[in-house]
Amino acid sequence: MSDSRNYSRKRTRIEFRAERQSRVIFFLMSALAAIVLTLVLRDESFSQTQDSVLFLMFFAIGLWITEAIPPFAVGILIVGFLVFTMGREETMDASQYVQTWSDSVIWLFLGGFFLAEGLKKTRLDYKLLSFALPKFGSRAQNVMLGLMLTTAVMSMLMSNTATTAMMLATVSPLLTQLGKNAPLTKVLLIGIPSAAAIGGMGTIIGSAPNAIAVGALEGIGIEISFIEWMVIGIPIALVLIVLLWKVLLHKYKITTETLQMEFLSVQTPIDDEYRIEDKIRRRITLIILSITLLFWLTSQWTGIPVAAVSGIPIVGLTMFGIIDADDVRSLPWDTLMLVAGGLALGLAIKEQGLAQYFVDNIKGMTVNYYLMLIMFAFVTVMLSNVMSNTAATTILIPIAISLMAISAGANPTVFPVVIGLCASCALLLPVSTPPNAIAYSTGLIDQKDFRTGGILIGVCGPILIILWTLLVTAF
Repeated sequence: MSDSRNYSRKRTRIEFRAERQSRVIFFLMSALAAIVLTLVLRDESFSQTQDSVLFLMFFAIGLWITEAIPPFAVGILIVGFLVFTMGREETMDASQYVQTWSDSVIWLFLGGFFLAEGLKKTRLDYKLLSFALPKFGSRAQNVMLGLMLTTAVMSMLMSNTATTAMMLATVSPLLTQLGKNAPLTKVLLIGIPSAAAIGGMGTIIGSAPNAIAVGALEGIGIEISFIEWMVIGIPIALVLIVLLWKVLLHKYKITTETLQMEFLSVQTPIDDEYRIEDKIRRRITLIILSITLLFWLTSQWTGIPVAAVSGIPIVGLTMFGIIDADDVRSLPWDTLMLVAGGLALGLAIKEQGLAQYFVDNIKGMTVNYYLMLIMFAFVTVMLSNVMSNTAATTILIPIAISLMAISAGANPTVFPVVIGLCASCALLLPVSTPPNAIAYSTGLIDQKDFRTGGILIGVCGPILIILWTLLVTAF
């Protein structure tokens, strides 16, 4: 009789080899497809540099879709490729692509990461949840709404992945008590990750696509303040969450069931000295959070850039020892790499005039502004369901900005904002967002269970986003 442990190791090696081979195949296929598309779509007037950037664009899209390498690695590849290509041209400034690593959007995100880590380290996020949720009572439908709204608010400041993980860990005793087949289990495992993704619409730091949109607008001389984005994003997020809540209540028939709040009980340390120190650290974090939010929200009046305000949590939380070197190393630097690569690719496409070239070729077509807006909104949702929403935003926003030239008098702010927000409406599959993947990994929910929220938000989200953004930007 063969040893099952050896079989397990052998199977693992075989699976690893198969995965490695598939990644190599996808990588080569992406490169080949990029070469073919470049040869087919290039113009005879294109320079070697323009050909290189066109190839890079298609190659990056292929790598993002196939995931032959991790998304953040594509971001590094983009910057390295551009520096190598542009560095050989004496008339080109290759340093501008490296400088995307220090873009204001990157600093804004970094400040958000420090705040999120501080909240998690001091368990202030858990305290806020324990404070807010009991206010919704004990009825199951109200508790469900409370969890979704609390998740959404937290994801406006924290990573939606971290928020989902924290929320699901908090309610895990309740999920265990209810069991896999309970309707409320399904509702919570759909509602919480959906609310995390939707809540990210509320602030610039809520999701990477938001930051990409703001960065692209800054590139054409349009600045959106922190509070201006919130005026657009928060109402949309709240309406979509309430709409999803109502639909889930109706589908799973959650009406009169009541719940106990034992799952919110907090295990407090026995050591009084430790308890006092923990309370002090929590208060310091709350003060730093309040000051940071105050300056972020008032940046248009104080004149202090939101990126500069990010220095408050970075310096404050490290100075008081709330965040140490190990915590800094554990921050999601891969997200910053992805965003920096996306900014560099968008800059290269603009600098080399590629987007403008393709726009000029379709200027003869009669394209209705609103029809084009609807098309971009739904294409964003479809792409974001099968690839990184940051990557989808990076690809579509430069094209959309260039297409503004076709519609005379069009507000250039609308397209990037709509695309950035629609990227958070992709909830159809377990792989569409990390929050969905976390919920699916519990084993208490099936892939088909995501369809209700995915279709609802994927259809209603873009429509609501378009209508509200047009209304707000009209004034």
